[in-house]
This record gives sequence, structure tokens and C-alpha cells, in this order.
Amino acid sequence: MKITVISVGKMKEKYLKDAIGEYSKRLSKYCRLEIIEVADEKTPENASEVFSEQIRGKEAERILKYIKDDAYIITLEIQGKQLASEELAAKIEYLGVQGVGHLIFIIGGSIGLGKEVLNRSDFALSFSKLTFPHQLMRVILLEQIYRSFRIIHGQPYHK
Repeated sequence: MKITVISVGKMKEKYLKDAIGEYSKRLSKYCRLEIIEVADEKTPENASEVFSEQIRGKEAERILKYIKDDAYIITLEIQGKQLASEELAAKIEYLGVQGVGHLIFIIGGSIGLGKEVLNRSDFALSFSKLTFPHQLMRVILLEQIYRSFRIIHGQPYHK
């Protein structure tokens, strides 16, 4: 299975890059992993909703360039469905059994995802009602994907 993580914004912090590198290495035993960063737009403080929508639209254009028609798209959204780790593992396993060969996870920028991306999503996933920095969310997502594959393969994982 191929897993692509598309994320808005560049990873700047070395400690987060190191964590991503570690999980990328661990995941190489289970899947082909691709991480794509798309440029984010500068969002001024107190931007109007119209301006924010324009920003999300520009970021959505950049994201959509990387989406393949045959891929299953999972967007990370605060209002999405919350799953336990075992449920996420079961979903990934089920999709694989159903013949899905490419999963794409999408992490939006600081003001979320554009409606064009949300409309293309096959599943909206929420990790929490809390808001996380999108750079940190990339690490959390990779850890949960890794944990999912450990569960799928019946291997021990930290509970």
C-alpha cells in the first residue's frame, strides 16, 4: 500500500523533522510513504472570512495537484469522526482488503482546508476537538499510521 501525507506548510523545527524521519523509517517496513509539503499562504491576524476562504482556495489548488483519481482521501478535520487507534487500524486494513492501493491523508494549514479539498474527501478524520499546530499534527498522524500497521500485523504496541 502507498500512503501519501499532504501537508500545508514547511516543516521548520529540527526535532519535528527528526520525529518524522524516525516514523518514516519505521513505516518503510509496512508501506511506501510519501510526504508532500505544499506552500502555505500568509494569513494576517483577524483576516475576514472572505479573505480566509481565498487563502484556503489557493492552498486547495496546490493540494489538489497531488490527488490521484484512484486514491482514497482522508482529510484531518476538527469536525471529523474520532476513531480509537484500533478503529483506524481496522479502517486501513479494510480499505486494503477492498483493493485501495493508495491512501492520501491531508493536513490543512492554520485556517483549515478549502471546500474543494473537503468535497474531494472520502473520510473526515478528527484526532481531537483540540487544535494542534499542523507541523506537530504531521508527527502525530505518522505515529498513528505506524501504530495502525503494528495492530494490523498483530505486533505489540504501546497502549
